[in-house]
Amino acid sequence: MAQDREDQLAALRRKANLLRQRDLVMIQRAGMGHIGGDFSALDILVTLYFVVLRVDPQHPDAPDRDRFILSKGHCAGALYNTIAEVGFFPTSELETFMKPLSRLNGHPDRTKVPGVEASTGPLGHGLPIGVGAALAARLDGAAWRTYVLTGDGELQEGSNWEAAMAAAHYGLDNLTVIIDRNRLQQGAPTEDTIRLEPLADKWRAFGWAVREVDGHDYAALLEMLQSESWEPGRPRCLIAYTHKGQGVSFMCDNVDWHHRVPTPEEAERALQELREAVHG
Repeated sequence: MAQDREDQLAALRRKANLLRQRDLVMIQRAGMGHIGGDFSALDILVTLYFVVLRVDPQHPDAPDRDRFILSKGHCAGALYNTIAEVGFFPTSELETFMKPLSRLNGHPDRTKVPGVEASTGPLGHGLPIGVGAALAARLDGAAWRTYVLTGDGELQEGSNWEAAMAAAHYGLDNLTVIIDRNRLQQGAPTEDTIRLEPLADKWRAFGWAVREVDGHDYAALLEMLQSESWEPGRPRCLIAYTHKGQGVSFMCDNVDWHHRVPTPEEAERALQELREAVHG
């Protein structure tokens, strides 16, 4: 069993590395995208889609599916690469990213892209949508769960805290919010923009069960996301500490890569690092 677990974790690492390479090529080709945040979130997305979520690409609207909402919608590139790899649409379609009339826009559109549960982009609105979804499941007596991935900078938006109060009030323990805590937002560190800390204490004060984890550690992510030991009757908040630009040395923790597009030379350097990480 231990070897099976190690094989699973190694497979997830390889998958995320592959998706980072594809995402980099896609953004460099398009001349647009948010590569830093894509890279910080990809390990979380891979863990969710390849292990945790109960979804079926052949039946994207199945009533009993889990719901995943990417609140940080500007990082659509990471989501597109992940759901294409899972099988919601052909990976060849990634070449159309940001082209005129492509359904793969800079922000995900639930009316166009199978596997996308919510059209997001106005930051701070994914969690309110997730609360509505989780409440609907509760009212229907349904077993499916709702997961929301937020950026940390978007937690400066007040709608998140209204949603957090509502989720705790209704005891939505079928809801999990995952915070991509890379500590950087457009132009500056989050703590220099509007201070978020003590972030975990804030969520606890709002009535949530809170856990903290290394957002690039697959074993730790799986342990938390699959755990049955969270407090019953409380919505779940998983603060995942990540690095913007994870996987590429000159992008990592560099705020410039929030939405910078790599030059062809930078893209080749980054691809070389990612390839070496796989084979090294």
